[in-house]
Amino acid sequence: MNWAILVVAGLFEVGWAIGLKYTQGFSRFWPTVWTVLSMIVSLGLLGLAMKALPVGTAYSVWVGVGAIGTIILGIVLFGEPASAGRLISVALILAGIVGLKLST
Repeated sequence: MNWAILVVAGLFEVGWAIGLKYTQGFSRFWPTVWTVLSMIVSLGLLGLAMKALPVGTAYSVWVGVGAIGTIILGIVLFGEPASAGRLISVALILAGIVGLKLST
């Protein structure tokens, strides 16, 4: 259950990272509201998951899920480059997350 909470926390991290783009420097009200709410939920869920998971593992997985999701949505939503180097790097981050899960 703690791993599921951690993954959901990571997905909310994606939400606030992408949301930052839509706030246009916090000058747009509703995107700013949703971004701040995503931040609060993400950190709250991370804190819950850390009650039972090692801090280094939990934080690394949270950041990894957030990074992978943000990179993918950046490619899909904003036309960011999907170069081989970027995709290989995403695969390496995913391998690290899986490795942390298997070793915990």
